[in-house]
Amino acid sequence: MATIAQYSDLPNLAGTEIGPSDWMDVTQEAINTFADATDDHQWIHVDPERAAAGPFGAPIAHGFLTLALLVPLQSAVFDVEGVTTKVNYGLDKVRFVSPVKAGARIRLVGTIAEVVEVSGGYQLVVDATIEIEGGTKPAVVARSLQRFYA
Repeated sequence: MATIAQYSDLPNLAGTEIGPSDWMDVTQEAINTFADATDDHQWIHVDPERAAAGPFGAPIAHGFLTLALLVPLQSAVFDVEGVTTKVNYGLDKVRFVSPVKAGARIRLVGTIAEVVEVSGGYQLVVDATIEIEGGTKPAVVARSLQRFYA
């Protein structure tokens, strides 16, 4: 279920849980496209035959691909209305805990840890976790920063 907040409500959102998002497929095609975009064609990502004999038994998504999927996953479960600008301001901490195998499904759960007033708007600090369906450990844990301006 998506949380839709009004800009005026942002100061009161610390502690709000967001998600879980719907599950998203991480396909070999998406991994290959990311490899082309970043010029990172390491065999563990793009060579299914060689990767099958590798340490994970299958090709795995780039950690930065999984991290990049935080944006659409979070956008599906949290939005702010009454703003003129939304900015992905950055990350304070990121850990790639478990690899995401090609064909796996991931989703996002998170908590708005802090809301800080900044010049002309608010910064939300979100403790986000990208889970792997059936996994015992998450794929990614990250503290993301987003800014909203009215």
